[in-house]
This record gives sequence, structure tokens and C-alpha cells, in this order.
Amino acid sequence: MPPATAAPLTAAITGLDSSRRDGPIGPITGPGRSGSKSSSTSTPGPPVWHPDAYGPSGKTYDGWETRRRRAEGAGGDGTGPECDVAIVRLGAAGVVRHVVVDTAFFRGNYPPYASVEAVAVDGYPSAAELLVASWVPLVPKSPLRGDSANGFDVGDARRWTHVRLSIYPDGGVARLRVLGDVVPDPRLLTGTIDLAALENGGRVVGCSDMFYASAANLVRPGTPRTTGEGWENARRRGGGNDWVLFRLAGAGRPRRVVVDTTHFVGNAPAEARVLGLTSAEDAAGVELLPRTRLQPDTRHVFPVAAPAPVTHVRLDVYPDGGLSRFQVWGELEDRGDPAFS
Repeated sequence: MPPATAAPLTAAITGLDSSRRDGPIGPITGPGRSGSKSSSTSTPGPPVWHPDAYGPSGKTYDGWETRRRRAEGAGGDGTGPECDVAIVRLGAAGVVRHVVVDTAFFRGNYPPYASVEAVAVDGYPSAAELLVASWVPLVPKSPLRGDSANGFDVGDARRWTHVRLSIYPDGGVARLRVLGDVVPDPRLLTGTIDLAALENGGRVVGCSDMFYASAANLVRPGTPRTTGEGWENARRRGGGNDWVLFRLAGAGRPRRVVVDTTHFVGNAPAEARVLGLTSAEDAAGVELLPRTRLQPDTRHVFPVAAPAPVTHVRLDVYPDGGLSRFQVWGELEDRGDPAFS
């Protein structure tokens, strides 16, 4: 199982899921068959099986499927060096803690083995430049099971920007999930930023209820397309209210908060309240936004003022209901880890 604190660094590849902002730069070798592209490995959400879906090249899979290797000497059992490769730019740079190579629905055509490597490269390198980069093994060549989520823990604590998936000798992978801790570049944390954003180092660290959709979605990059890409709790039948606790990118002074109910029409909260905290254990905090009425399907922007830096923010919704996004805009007191390189 992945560590409880790990956030997805790839797209659905799930939780930093920069979802629609990261994804494969390859495949570099072994191009996928029509309808089974490498970009499918970073599609948000679980893979889907359509038994009657066929294309010009054969059965269509929700994933990446490569051609069968026919070259002389190709190791059909996967024990040889022949492999197909896809390179993925992470949705956010960070420390990789866990990798899942999901072969869902690939039964007679899954790769017997796979390996995962990583590299840290500044800027936006091309596929050709990445091919000659110095890759570091995260997951050695390991056996896979078909139609299974094959999970691997990673012990390397360095910061990475890209991963390379190699499958031996060929076959299909439905999803690649890369989970870990976001490590933003402090050079990009200047001025007024979203202190709660996952890509800036923010994180959800507590929540009352995530029955329908994870509260971690609230701080992901991008614009949600449906309620499923936001946070939705169950309907409350008793007293109390639902809440989410956020750890900010660092100690900072919030200037405004965004409470976005986009797509939530009959299931938005009636009201919201925001507290600034000096730690996760702070029981009092300072009120940034008093209990305020919300409208459904609306992006609310509220000016706030913090008398002192805060490290955490608690969002309370009354009595329950869903949100698409939550943002805390302000300035960091500390721009991040000075040891970053």
C-alpha cells in the first residue's frame, strides 16, 4: 500500500494529479497501437473496459498497448533487454514514495516485467534530450501480474521531474501512478501565490468526510470538469458540519480565499467559514472568513487579513456539500527549503 501521506505526482497517475497538465512525452520506442496510446496511462480515473470496442488495429484498450515484437532474438518472455519505453513529465516535481503499474484488463497481453527510472531536469526538455539524460533506477526490473495494480515502494529521497517506464518486452499498461511528496522550486514561490495549492507544496492533512470524492481534489491544478473532480461529502443526517484542514506551502499571510462551488448546483454548502492556524493542533486559530453564505455553481472570492503568519487553514462548510476548488492567496514568509537544488 502507498504511504498515507503520499500525494500523486502524476496525472491520475491520481492525486497531484496534475491530471491534465502532466503526462507522457513518449512512447519513445514501441509506439502504441491505434486506440491504445501511452497518454492513456495518465488519464484521470480508473481504466474502463468496453468488451465490444475494436479499432482498425484490433481490440481497443483504455491504456497503452505496444506492438508485438517480431525482431530476431527478441525475448518474448521479457527476460531479455528488449523493451518499450514511455517517458512521463510529472505534474509536480517531488520525492517519489510509491509507484503503481496498473495492468487492469490486460490479461493475455500484459508485460511480464517492468522497471521505472527517474531524472531531475530543469526547464522543459524535449524527448530527445531526455533520452540522453542520466536516469536513476527507482524500481528495478520486476515481475508484473496481469489485470492487477502492481505496487512498488521507492526508497530514494531525491527530487525528480520525470519518470521513465520500461516494459519488457512489450504489452499493455492501463495506468501509471506515481505517488510522493511535492517539492516545489522556491524560485517560483515569490510574490502572491496560492499557499494551499498542491503544486506549491500545500496539502490536505485532515477531513471530516470524503464519501463521494476526495478533499485532495480541492488543491489540485486545473479547472474541474465535473463534481467528481472536486470534494463531495455524504449528506449529514445529524448535527455538526463538514470540514477540511490544509497545510500551507509554508508560513504565510493570506490575502484572499477562493471558495469555488462550480458544478455543485443542488449539493453545494449553504455557508462556509475559514480559520487560520499556527499548527495542525491549534484549537483556536484566527478567523479569516466568518461564516458566510455561499451560492451554488459559483466561484466566490473573499478578501481576508491575517494579523500574523499561519501555517494551516481550516475550511468549515455548513452543514455539508461539495466544492470544486479552494485557494488561499498570499505571500510566504519563508520561500521554501534553502537546501533545494
